[in-house]
Amino acid sequence: MLNCYNQWRDSGFSTQWCYENFVQARSIKQARDVRDQLDGLMDRVEVEKTSNLDGDAICKAIASGFFYNATRLERGGTYRTLKNPHTVHIHPSSCLFKSEKLPRWLIYHELVFTTKEFMRQVIQIESAWLLEIAPFYYQSKELEDQTKAKLPKVVGKTSTTA
Repeated sequence: MLNCYNQWRDSGFSTQWCYENFVQARSIKQARDVRDQLDGLMDRVEVEKTSNLDGDAICKAIASGFFYNATRLERGGTYRTLKNPHTVHIHPSSCLFKSEKLPRWLIYHELVFTTKEFMRQVIQIESAWLLEIAPFYYQSKELEDQTKAKLPKVVGKTSTTA
């Protein structure tokens, strides 16, 4: 997402760039507005601005807000939510949908119910982050046992059954 935003910025915030890259102009403009608001707030309270492109730190920050939306890869290329177990799928609009190698762990922002239950706005995480972020919510045993399980036989393919 951050790379997408930076490319759009480098294009001069071009609406044409959004069209050519299948990005919703209204949504990315809204992201720019939020960024500008945060930038203004940092100026107002005199917080030093630094640039850190550490992807893990960004993903951990997002995961800390959505730790309860953690999922684990299952056999057949579907995902299973951890606390209230049910099967969910990566939304077809996601860049991960046709990925050759699906991430073992994901955090999602929202679920959409159509023919299946789809996760939208997903990021890859490490299971250890869940213990670091939310030790009050997850126990090491429930995560360790899952990470020792074999990876699915069908990787990169989503199940066609609902």
